[in-house]
Order: sequence, then C-alpha cells, then structure tokens
Amino acid sequence: MSGTLDPEIVYPVQPYQAAKAYVCPGCETTIAPGTYHVVVVPEFEPDLRRHWHHGCWYQETRRRGEAS
Repeated sequence: MSGTLDPEIVYPVQPYQAAKAYVCPGCETTIAPGTYHVVVVPEFEPDLRRHWHHGCWYQETRRRGEAS
C-alpha cells in the first residue's frame, strides 16, 4: 500500500505465472511460488507495486470502503 489515495491497478497473477516468493503487506507472510495472488500498482507511483494474497487485498479494500 502506498499510503496515498492514488488509484491502483490490480493485476491477477495465476499460479503458473507466480515464479518467486513475495511477502504480502496485508498479513506479512510469504506468498509462495505457484500461489494465485494479485499485484497492486499505484497508478502514479508504479515503483511502489506490491504483491498481495487475494484475500488480504479483498480485506484491505473492505477496510478502505472500496469493495462493492
């Protein structure tokens, strides 16, 4: 999360595309290679992209009041 209110672009990462491990900023645990997840890219700060578990990102959008 960038800490700003910039809009984000969210890209799904399919298991066959997930070749590396990342740390999810939502739960601070590892996203293992081969795990479906999303990449969240702040529109105006692409260097701040983060890999999130799908469920953690959903909870983050609900926390922000963005989920429909």
